[in-house]
Formats: sequence, C-alpha cells, structure tokens
Amino acid sequence: MDRPLQKNFWQRHKRWLISLMAISLIGGLWLLATPGDQRIRRLDIEQLQLAQVKEGIFSDMIPLRGQVRPLHTYYLDAIEGGRVEAVHAEEGKALQAGDLIVEISNTRLQLDSISREAQVSEQINLMQTQELNLTRTLLEHQRSLQQLNYDIDMLKQQLARMKPLITSGSVRLAEVEDSQRRLDFLQQQRELTLETQKTDQALRDAQMKQMRDSITNLQANLQIARRNLESLRVRAPAAGRLTAFNLQPGESLSPGQRFGQLDDPDNYKLVAQVDELYLHRVMIGQSAQIELQGENYRLRVQKIYPQVTQGQFLIDMVFEGDSPQQLNRGQNFPLRLQLSEDTQTQLIPQGSFLAETGGHWIFVVEPSEKSAERRAIKVGRRNGLELEIIEGLEPGDRVITSSYLGLENVDRLILRGTQPRTE
Repeated sequence: MDRPLQKNFWQRHKRWLISLMAISLIGGLWLLATPGDQRIRRLDIEQLQLAQVKEGIFSDMIPLRGQVRPLHTYYLDAIEGGRVEAVHAEEGKALQAGDLIVEISNTRLQLDSISREAQVSEQINLMQTQELNLTRTLLEHQRSLQQLNYDIDMLKQQLARMKPLITSGSVRLAEVEDSQRRLDFLQQQRELTLETQKTDQALRDAQMKQMRDSITNLQANLQIARRNLESLRVRAPAAGRLTAFNLQPGESLSPGQRFGQLDDPDNYKLVAQVDELYLHRVMIGQSAQIELQGENYRLRVQKIYPQVTQGQFLIDMVFEGDSPQQLNRGQNFPLRLQLSEDTQTQLIPQGSFLAETGGHWIFVVEPSEKSAERRAIKVGRRNGLELEIIEGLEPGDRVITSSYLGLENVDRLILRGTQPRTE
C-alpha cells in the first residue's frame, strides 16, 4: 500500500518565505539609498512658493495703518461729583473757550464752602480781638514807663537841690539818702518795665504771625472750596468739538467721573499700532509718508507708548507743515514709517516660512530642482515686503518661501514636478 509523501517546511511555506524575502530585500535597498541621519519629505514643487536671492536696495520702512485722532484733547471730569441740574450743550457741538456745558449741584460742597467762610470770619474776629488786647497791654506799659520816667526826673532834680544844703544843715542827710534809694528803685522799676514791654512785644508779634498764617491757610482752603464750587458749572477749557458726551438732567456723577471731551477741530495726528519686533527701532523724530487726497504728506513720530498689548505698541505721528483738509476722527489710512536709510544688500521676499523658522533656517532648492536642503541663515531687517539676508545665502540661490507647517523637523525635501512658481 502506497504512503502519501510528507512535505517539508520549505515546501509547505515556500510562497510566504519568498514574499518575506522580497519585502526584506526591498526594505534593505531603500535603507541603503536613504542617508541614516536625514529626515526626508516628498512634496510637489507646484504647491510651493519659490523665490530667488537677489542683490538690491533695501528700503528700511514698515507699512502701518494710522488712525486719525485730534492733536489736542481736553477731558471733562466731574471733580467733586453731584447731580446734573442743567445741560447746555450737545454731542458734536463746536464750543468756544468759556462756554457753559453743564451745571451740577453738590449740597455737601456748598455746605463745606459756607463752613470754611464761617471759620475764616471767626479766625479774623479772634485775631482782631487778640490784637486789640495786646495793643491795650502795650499802651499800659507805655503809660507806666512814662510815669516812671517822670518820677525819676523829678527825684533827680530834687536830689540836685538837696545835696548842696546838707552842709548848711537845711537838709538832713537821711532825707537825701531816702531820696537816693527811691531814685534807685524807680530806675530798677523802669528797667523791669522795659524788659516786660520787650517780652510782650515779641509775644505779640509771634501770636499775630501765627494767627495771620492760620488765616492765610483758611483763606487758601476757602479759595479751593470756592473753585470746587465754581467747577460745578462746567465750562469749555478751550475751543473744540464736544464728543463722548451724553449727560441727562437728574443724572448722578461720581467724583472724578469723565463725562466728555473737547477735541481740537483743526489739527489732527495719526495713531498707529506697531509690531513689538520694532519696539527698539522706532524713535521719536523718525519720518513717515502718507498719501491723502492724491497728495503726499510727511509726518514725524512725536510720541511712543512702550506698553505692549497683544504684541503691539502705539505711536503718535504729527503732520509736518500743512495738514490735510476734511479729516474726520476715526478714519484709517495706510502709511509707511522710515526706520533708517536705504542700503544695498541681499534680499528675498518675506514669506510664510518665517512663522515656523523665525528666520533661522530655510530650504534651498538645488540647481536640478529635484530636491531642497535645509540651511541655516541669519536674517537682518524686514519691512513687510522683503527680508535682509546677512548670512547663509548667495545671490542666485533659489529658496522656498511658502509655509513650512509640518516641516519643522525635516532636513531634506524631494521635489516632484517641473513647474515651480518663482517670485
């Protein structure tokens, strides 16, 4: 009886083993053809934006968008607050300096002013009373001194008559001695009165000075209270157009609350937002150009606000010479800010690749246009249209300037296709 032949391992799995060997061979060949230390991506060249490095004039300017604002703005604040009693102007009205805008009432401020006036009057009356008392005391000292001088003169005359009569016995020596002691006492009394008068005069002067200073301070406080009371009748501090104003009678205002502003009706400035990248390059006095109504106008940077908000900071620019006519607050216009003089350098167009590379590297297309290699570069100035290349590229090099999203870790690109778009 015949037995069926047993197939060995090779015969049973020959198909699978041949397939596995083919796959391994193909994988090995692919690994041999690919450099081990490079990360490669294949892309269609038609999907890329290409540019050529060129030698040219770099215009160191940045495009901005300026917003028209009044050159001078006067803000209207409720200094003490209160209740709106009457409104005498409307939003958008042109006012002259001194025109009444709104009347506010403030009972506390009115009572405070009355109280300060009463304090000043009381202090003045007190000073007058004190001055009168001190004057009376001074007069008393003067009368006492006058009486002492009279008594001393009389005693001196009496002694002068008595001394020659002692030898004749007409006058006793004891009487002369008594008169001399009386004269000495009166002279001592006069010296004491003079010293007392001097002390009282110094005290009077000090007290009067202190009271006058106190009255001066009270009067200054009274003037402040009166000015605050007068500020309840809000007037235009200068000629201008009333804006941001919407008060109604009966409305309450808090102390310091801003309720409107006066804008300069004839002079304007432009306010522009600048990328924080240029914070240390923008300086006061730099020039800018703008085209309005078919004419070119020059501006200069007047003020820089260093506070950075959402990656931008503000600058104020004023017109040099005559400013354009018929400008309206809030209008926006494109302009160019010149940062420095134009120079000859290597340039490439500014592209989306900067978002992923930060200007530190770029893909350079080989002459065959079959591949592109990653290369380190150094970027200098930028003006919104072009980049200044300091290191890493040469004139004539072709580079990829489109977005590198997803290519951050790629070293080499294999390019497919034959129709590149070159700027």
